[in-house]
Amino acid sequence: MKDQAKIIAALLVGAAAGAALGLLLAPEKGNELRDDIADYINDLVDTAKNKAQTTASGIKQYSADAVERAKSKFTGTVNDLYDYKDDALDSARSTAKATAERAQNAAADVADDAKAKVKTTANNWNNTIQNA
Repeated sequence: MKDQAKIIAALLVGAAAGAALGLLLAPEKGNELRDDIADYINDLVDTAKNKAQTTASGIKQYSADAVERAKSKFTGTVNDLYDYKDDALDSARSTAKATAERAQNAAADVADDAKAKVKTTANNWNNTIQNA
């Protein structure tokens, strides 16, 4: 963007110099020539101001767009992190639930085995007492 501004400035300066030479060499009276030069320079100044304002507006717009793109990327990243957190929590809950169920099943199996052994031992003692 800086190169473009330099080129435009060089063109404006060249045009001003050419116009000034053309006016100086024109067959007009001094007052008319000075008025024409003043008008032309005023036009050049106005053109330069307009170009500067246009360039400033372009820079403002570019900056605003860059900020919006950065906000959008940041928001997207934050949303991705929230999704990742939610997925990790769901996975951890699911794993914890499955582990708890396996532990309950294992505890129930151990309890059933213990009951069966106690029952078998009680039956053996009962048989031994009755046979004696």
